[in-house]
Amino acid sequence: MFDLIIKGGTLPDGRSTDIGINADKITAIEDLSAAETRETIDASGDLVSPPFVDPHFHMDATLSYGTPRINASGTLLEGIGLWGELKEVMTQDEVKARALEYCDWAASLGLLAIRSHVDTCDDRLLGVEALLDVREAVKDYIDLQLVAFPQDGLYRDPTAHENTIRALDMGVDVVGGIPHFERTMADGTRSVTALCELAAERGLMVDLHCDETDDPHSRHIETLAYETQRLGLQGRVAGSHLTSMHSMDNYYVSKLLPLMAEAEVVAIPNPLINITLQGRHDTYPKRRGLTRVKEMQAMGIDVGWGQDCVMDPWYSMGTGDMLDVAFMGLHVAQMTSPEEMRRCFDMVTNVNARILGLQDYGLRVGATASLVVLDAGNPIEALRLRPDRLCVLAKGRVISRQSRNDARLNLPGRPDSVRRRHSAHS
Repeated sequence: MFDLIIKGGTLPDGRSTDIGINADKITAIEDLSAAETRETIDASGDLVSPPFVDPHFHMDATLSYGTPRINASGTLLEGIGLWGELKEVMTQDEVKARALEYCDWAASLGLLAIRSHVDTCDDRLLGVEALLDVREAVKDYIDLQLVAFPQDGLYRDPTAHENTIRALDMGVDVVGGIPHFERTMADGTRSVTALCELAAERGLMVDLHCDETDDPHSRHIETLAYETQRLGLQGRVAGSHLTSMHSMDNYYVSKLLPLMAEAEVVAIPNPLINITLQGRHDTYPKRRGLTRVKEMQAMGIDVGWGQDCVMDPWYSMGTGDMLDVAFMGLHVAQMTSPEEMRRCFDMVTNVNARILGLQDYGLRVGATASLVVLDAGNPIEALRLRPDRLCVLAKGRVISRQSRNDARLNLPGRPDSVRRRHSAHS
């Protein structure tokens, strides 16, 4: 007897099978046509995927666009200034309300694990307190990891170092930083060392905004990889953005990538925002604003797509859909072979789960019964359509349902409805 059986779904690897669930665990992946169950979900012909995972987000700022004013230029620098203005007027209740609304969006889209940075350059630690409350509120359906992020610079801001330690003492999960925003390259290097040592002392992971710039001499990822090896942090460190790599010469990169691979440092590019905020100081040819994704993958470096922002001071667009992120990443990284497109889907599911260190994740017996049924036949079609999430399960419980959104037609000699599914990919 099963609590729930998902019938006839297509898994990302192409298998069509049933999934049996008891309590909050997957207990069978096989033909269950003769099995008894309390509830059945018919997923015949639909893609059944593990939940989406976002390894880079800013939930303390999300859905704040237009407060206290819009980013009229749409640029990074105006966004930084706006965030400073917003911090002066926002309340803890407002941060919580916006974050919870975003989590509603995420749940409906099958996004059930999020790593969010939270600014520690506010002596009140208002955002930290708010997101700790949100983490507790959503724990039954979203795994929310928080990163202590000294957004104005660990040394550039006079109280950031102390506040970052306070945030970690309050229960924030991951050590963050932004070395390229320090006043000097030396201070940036010094901050990487200090933050990695802090993580090593506390047994925590590290996720630094690293080299988020067009400057080819912004090379803090080199220091991050070195400190990872020196301190024995392999497998616990992420470099987010790494956009300066698109401006580095190939000889230097040929030395940098093996160092990253040896250190087991992962990379988290954020294509939606990287390509809009970076590459603003070149004329022609225009750089794409994204790090060297395929080159890192070829070296065995884990690369996961992140979303970064949804309707905040830096990015006025966004839906919370990780398939939007993967779709844009596919285009800008020119990952257009069938294998590469399937890899893009894997990057917003399994790879991102590895980056976050999620336990019991995936479609396998014994894993947590969190999954998504999509109106698509396979991962490539899911990327093409960014389809409806017909059903979302979190820890064995259905938390969201959506009807199939077929269009009704009134065309002579044509069918009376149309569905945009047209899979040519095996």
